[in-house]
Amino acid sequence: MTWLRGLRARLVITFVLVGGVCAVAAAGLTYLQARKDLVGGVQDRLLDDFRNRVLLLSRDVALPADDGELALLAEDLEVGDRKVYVVRDGAVPSDARITAGLRQAVASRPELAWQRVSRDGVPYLVGGSRVMLRAGGTPSGITVYLVESLAQAAADEAAVLRAARTAAAPVVLVAVLAGLLAARGVLRPVADLDRAARRLGEGRLETRLPVRGGDELARLAGRFNETAAALERSVGELREMEARSRRFVADVSHELRTPLAAATAVTDVLEAGAGRLDADAGTAARMVTAEVARLTRLVDDLMEISRFDAGAAVLNLNEMDVGKAVAACLRARGWTDAVTADLPGGIHLALDPRRLDVIVANLVGNALRHGAPPVTLTLRAGERALTLKVADHGPGLPADVLPHVFERFYKADAARARSEGSGLGLAIARENALLHGGDLSVAPGPGAVFTLTLPRTRP
Repeated sequence: MTWLRGLRARLVITFVLVGGVCAVAAAGLTYLQARKDLVGGVQDRLLDDFRNRVLLLSRDVALPADDGELALLAEDLEVGDRKVYVVRDGAVPSDARITAGLRQAVASRPELAWQRVSRDGVPYLVGGSRVMLRAGGTPSGITVYLVESLAQAAADEAAVLRAARTAAAPVVLVAVLAGLLAARGVLRPVADLDRAARRLGEGRLETRLPVRGGDELARLAGRFNETAAALERSVGELREMEARSRRFVADVSHELRTPLAAATAVTDVLEAGAGRLDADAGTAARMVTAEVARLTRLVDDLMEISRFDAGAAVLNLNEMDVGKAVAACLRARGWTDAVTADLPGGIHLALDPRRLDVIVANLVGNALRHGAPPVTLTLRAGERALTLKVADHGPGLPADVLPHVFERFYKADAARARSEGSGLGLAIARENALLHGGDLSVAPGPGAVFTLTLPRTRP
């Protein structure tokens, strides 16, 4: 469910980001519009008022004007906190807020020029204009400058910005809540689908999902139910076919045992008298005896594998010295001189003697038949498990064959259609290892190396 939590987090983050962007955009647009209305509106009103007052009051100025008349005009133009400077063209006002750039702009054109400046953190509107005479529009030689504080407008602008920021916070909170609700609504069916898929993967084929509504998720749940139902039917049919196949193998193997027992008794008599027969008859008798023995081993192996398939295989455990048990297996088959064995004594473990004998006989017999000498057996005991390695020095097994060597009836060499074994020996050996709670594995060496691993404590 880690991926589901990650998806939920991504959905919430997405909603928060979208909500945040929307909130910031709305706040930004509100601020820009308010700023335009507040500062721009105040600025336009101040400049229009100043322009009109200059046009109106400059009519009464006698030319050429002396300093007293200039001071009187400046006094008439000042309103509230507004500061006005009236100077002759080219003169520099004493106020540092009137910049050289503004003076140059005023001197170069007849219209009112203005700019905003800031001093000590206070914004000011600064403007200037040359006074023109109405008759012919000729200059009067007088220049007027305006300096007016925009502190109140700036304060109003800051208040609007704070309000926009404050309004954005609830929008982001709403986006978070919407994200959580949406993630829960969207991801609940996804979580149900995830759990149902895991249950289906665990073999609980009866798993179904509730179908609610008619949206895409509901259709997906319906499609999942249809797929699960089809899979349940298919697996049920396969299981039934497999069960019938197992019963058939078990029944055939059981039915063959009685005639094979009679045939074995007859072939034993034939083999005992083969020496008194002529050459062809003796050869035929020995061949029949070998084939009956081979068929008997195949039937026995089929019976054994069917018991594993049916879950009827059981362990008859006895505490034993593993090294001595392996050595006894080699002696019983006459392999003592053909195998180099390193079997230290004193390694005791509770095992099924017959099943251990089957494992060792299959591994060593395989190495002797298909490998090359020397064939070595190495028994070692660890803290948690003991290992028995059977290695030969033959050509070994190709890499593409290694994953299949424990499959039933698998032959590494396709040309070797017939062999002395049944093709089930390694499969039975591994089933016996698994029955003990261990395992049987194969790896490439100089030849092939089979390793039997048995736990020292029963799980």
